[in-house]
Amino acid sequence: MRIDVITLFPDFVESCAKVGVVGRARERGLIEIATWNPRDFASDNYRSADDRCYGGGPGVVMMIDPLRKALDSVRRASGSEHGKAIYVSPQGARLDQAKVEALAKRDHLILLCGRYEGVDERFIEHAVEEEISVGDYVLSGGELAAAIVIDAVGRLQDGVLHDAQSAQQDSFSDGLLDCPHYTRPEHHDWGVVPAVLTSGDHAAIARWRMKQSLGRTWLRRPDLLEQAGLDKKQRALLDEFRREHEEKTTHDRDSGSGE
Repeated sequence: MRIDVITLFPDFVESCAKVGVVGRARERGLIEIATWNPRDFASDNYRSADDRCYGGGPGVVMMIDPLRKALDSVRRASGSEHGKAIYVSPQGARLDQAKVEALAKRDHLILLCGRYEGVDERFIEHAVEEEISVGDYVLSGGELAAAIVIDAVGRLQDGVLHDAQSAQQDSFSDGLLDCPHYTRPEHHDWGVVPAVLTSGDHAAIARWRMKQSLGRTWLRRPDLLEQAGLDKKQRALLDEFRREHEEKTTHDRDSGSGE
């Protein structure tokens, strides 16, 4: 996969893309990432890529022509006219795992990072295919959002993760939150690893993990359960988790009131 990022702060994106899973994937040639600064395509000696807003008001807006020339250069360098141009913006559709998986299947993505008051609307209308938001909040610019997209999409490329099942078991991959995980030591003054995980009974472990995943989703993101389409077995496990949770809550409350 190739990802091109049009940004006024290429060093920020490059630094994020050099570490962790994405950094290793770049070193192995599994992901190609390039950055393009619109200022390099400005027509004046000041390398201007932004100007004041028409209609007045605070801030400046990124200009059409430097962005357009940067995008043209991206397409020439990549040899592809089919790279999907995406503007990372708080006004876009919310990024979720389903969208990440869809983007991960593409060969080429072009991410546009806004700054200041944003990008001239005419550029968005003519050159951008989709707007994506990483959440209902405003950042100083699109670079951090682009880094999120790169990481989420990059880790799903074939061969990037040492164990392909890691991605399949992530939160949201099946519409649910992930189950709890534990490692050494088994016994600690902050608690003990659930016995089922050390039992060697793979069927029991799978059952426990599914129940915990369902229960955690019910506790933290009940909205996801409405869309999950649970089968009969999953509904039974969720009911079991609820009963156990209510019993524990009652026990803890009664124990506390007796002190």
